[in-house]
Amino acid sequence: MQPLEVVFGAEADTDLLQIYRWVYEASRDPNVAGRFLDRLISRCERIGDAPRGGRPRHDLEPGLRTVPFERSAIIAYRIEADRVIITNVFYGGRDFEAFYGDGTGDEPRGPSS
Repeated sequence: MQPLEVVFGAEADTDLLQIYRWVYEASRDPNVAGRFLDRLISRCERIGDAPRGGRPRHDLEPGLRTVPFERSAIIAYRIEADRVIITNVFYGGRDFEAFYGDGTGDEPRGPSS
């Protein structure tokens, strides 16, 4: 099977920017934040190599799959005919099940305490 193209949805782009900010705030080092984000984006891009490798989460939303990242994030995505769409990246204990579960997407946008 040929790898699928991986694209980032608007919410995933927003999530990645916020994750960079959180890591920067915690570390006060732009290099640390940048390296973390590079690893996270690289992991997202590798989903296209084995798109069905993620855990199906049809219980939350039809077609949704998730994969963990370094025990600190959950990458949510969908497979379309010829590509993978990264829909969200949940970091720092964000309750992704609640995010999808109530259908509103109204969920705090920060790491849990």
